[in-house]
Amino acid sequence: MFSRQVEALGQQGDVLVGISTSGNSKNVLAAIAEAKAKGMQCIGMTAQGGGKMKDECDICIAIPCPVTARAQEMHILIGHIICELVDGE
Repeated sequence: MFSRQVEALGQQGDVLVGISTSGNSKNVLAAIAEAKAKGMQCIGMTAQGGGKMKDECDICIAIPCPVTARAQEMHILIGHIICELVDGE
C-alpha cells in the first residue's frame, strides 16, 4: 500500500519516515524497501527493540516503552520536533 505511494512520488534525496510500533508492519517495511531502492533516506519510529525496521532504516528511533499508546504519543512529539527543526532552517 505505502510502497506504491513511494514508487509514484518518492525521489532520490527525499526522506521517508516510517512509523510502526512493532517495527514489523509489512506495509511500512515494503515502503522502506521501495524508498531505499530509489536512493531515499529512511527514518523509522518504533517502540521497544525496533523490530525489523531497526535494521532497514538509516535512523531508527525506538521508544523504550512497552505501552503502545505511550510510544505512539512519543512518535507524535518527535514528529512535531522534526517539523519544527526543518521549518527553522
